[in-house]
Amino acid sequence: MDTPILNALTEAVAAGRADAGAEFWARVEAVGAPLVEPDPADPGQRLVTFVWRDDPAAPAGDVLALLHTFTDRDRHAGDLTPHLMRRVPGTDVWALTHRLPADLRASYQFFVGAGPRGRILRTDRAAWLGVLDGAVPDPYNHAPTLAARDGRNPSSVLALPDAPEQPWVRRRPGVPRGSRLDTTVDGRRVSVLVPAGDRREPYRVAVLLDGEVWGSVLDIGDTLDNLHAEGRIPPTVALLVDTMGRDRRIADLTCNEAFVDWLADVLLPWAGRQYGIAGDPAHTVVVGQSAGGLTAAFAALRRPDRFGNVLSQSGSFWWPDPDESNDGPEWLTRRFAATERLPIRFHVEVGLLEWMLIAENRRLRDVLLERGYPLTYTEFDGGHDYACWRGGLAVGLVGLLSASAGD
Repeated sequence: MDTPILNALTEAVAAGRADAGAEFWARVEAVGAPLVEPDPADPGQRLVTFVWRDDPAAPAGDVLALLHTFTDRDRHAGDLTPHLMRRVPGTDVWALTHRLPADLRASYQFFVGAGPRGRILRTDRAAWLGVLDGAVPDPYNHAPTLAARDGRNPSSVLALPDAPEQPWVRRRPGVPRGSRLDTTVDGRRVSVLVPAGDRREPYRVAVLLDGEVWGSVLDIGDTLDNLHAEGRIPPTVALLVDTMGRDRRIADLTCNEAFVDWLADVLLPWAGRQYGIAGDPAHTVVVGQSAGGLTAAFAALRRPDRFGNVLSQSGSFWWPDPDESNDGPEWLTRRFAATERLPIRFHVEVGLLEWMLIAENRRLRDVLLERGYPLTYTEFDGGHDYACWRGGLAVGLVGLLSASAGD
């Protein structure tokens, strides 16, 4: 797809202007990348051009622009060619333009390949993991990057003009910093975040699954400090629970009764003794993403005596796979449909681009509403992406903990 900016570059090169490439990169440096232009056919869309500057010392054979969820969807379909960038003739510019919703937020990276094109376009798991291991952020994006785990490079973040604001995710100067303790509880790693200031009342508590990401990688402590400083949430201790090992995660986060009982009967009593957290389930939030979102909802269903608030982001409510279970899909949704309403509040959100999850989350929403549960439900323009979840997590905590403050 050609855009006014790329057309101007092509025309300048065709006219023999030797400084065309340098002027183009000076503009990119000044305004930042990717380049965003209005879509003349639809005011609700933008033309977004991703650009990569070729290295003359190591010229690229091909460049893939990896736009979170968009690229994943095509990789699942077995075709990565829509994400190949093209070299603008006569320049060192690689470019790819997508037409995207004006309220989209998504993380992205580039993968620079050498050798046969067929190698970079492989979609099997081993090849895809190699692409992810070698992908890099956009050096011309001015926004802070999104940190990664497992030794991978960070991602850049695209936030188009109408994307929801994320006012609390960055550390602010002058905001009192809470404390963090990394410890082990009954053999499992847990990080404890305690708000700054003197405690004048029992703390609320937020239990975050996949705690390694929210602690060591994304530092949710900055968000909590900002929310506390603004008085958006009552004093809240966050328990970041280690669930990220592949085998452990599959075992823990697929409606595992033993894991949920451990949270309820071991972790929360321990935190009560150590930090004076409230024992009232109405003052306790369990938070998870993907399989963690599924398990957060299950935790409240199984143990409403300890978990009275659920914050589920992009929950895997399709579970279990019907090919692997005689129980059929969407087991937890059917459990809620068959159970009398419990004293639980919900904040559920899912991305409009999550083609494998959105229908299942909508069905859970409908069941919860039919059962009369207090529910905040949101569909954001984005995918299965921490760039979206970190903002939604803050919004969900504000809603749930502010409601519990009135109890």
